[in-house]
Amino acid sequence: MKYKDYYAALGVPRDADLDAIKKAYRKLARQYHPDVSKASDAEARFKEAAEAYSTLKDPQKRAAYDELGQRPSGEEFAPPPDWRHQYAEGAHAFEDIDLADLLDALGRGGRGSSRGPVPRPGRDHEAEVRISLEDAHRGTTLNLEVQYEDGPRTLAVTIPAGVTEGQRLRLRGKGGPGRNGGANGDIYLHIALAPHDRFRVERHDLYFDLALTPWEAALGSEIEVTTLDGAVLLTVPPGSRSGRKLRLRGRGLANGRGGHGDLYAVVHIDVPATLTPEERTLFERLAQASRFNPRAVAGTGSSHDTTAA
Repeated sequence: MKYKDYYAALGVPRDADLDAIKKAYRKLARQYHPDVSKASDAEARFKEAAEAYSTLKDPQKRAAYDELGQRPSGEEFAPPPDWRHQYAEGAHAFEDIDLADLLDALGRGGRGSSRGPVPRPGRDHEAEVRISLEDAHRGTTLNLEVQYEDGPRTLAVTIPAGVTEGQRLRLRGKGGPGRNGGANGDIYLHIALAPHDRFRVERHDLYFDLALTPWEAALGSEIEVTTLDGAVLLTVPPGSRSGRKLRLRGRGLANGRGGHGDLYAVVHIDVPATLTPEERTLFERLAQASRFNPRAVAGTGSSHDTTAA
């Protein structure tokens, strides 16, 4: 059995009175309530505080707990021999019992308390799910195998549209079963987005590289580009330089609130690796006619984003 330092969990001294214990618990419960706190360990801290308060607010349980003495939290230990009688005849071996279960059982054992067992919430489960960008955009249903105490089960889990990388989804009541009337635990899904062969993701915005010919960039053009919802025409303004971002408003990922992020095309100007005789002639004529010198104006051009319809 592992020792749990309930006083440390509540942040009170071992001689704290009941009022101080109540005040400390209420403060922690407000701070770490899962519906309020965004901390990654909020659920665990909330349950830890509730378990500590359940023991220390009860004079009988607190006295029994204090009999164990003080030791490092998490240290393996065995209760005194006379606890076996107090716990229950034919009870499981102590190493298979949680400290909170043992203290709860005192009310049903040799001390004669008329109180019933304290409800215990079920175990929470955590799992990472990797989904495609398309599934994050439109939502999906996937099968999740969960290992419960009585064996594995497969759950159909709905992933809503608009989830993002690193987001945590809570499935209430889908975790381990509660005991003594306690609520079932929850399942927490950590969302991971699979790499996409075209788009890069920043929250709900998407980015992709748009290759343009020199004449498309210089003269402007209309280019058909692919989005998560199909092909659209992107207007490339004349004089677009490499690195310029052309924005397609509302063509990014769904945000889960009825809207969408934006899609950005990052301009990259490419040139042919080989030239036909006619192309070479035209490029040579352009070289002779043009006065453009990119090295003379480097750093003076504008790189502001352009919004395209």
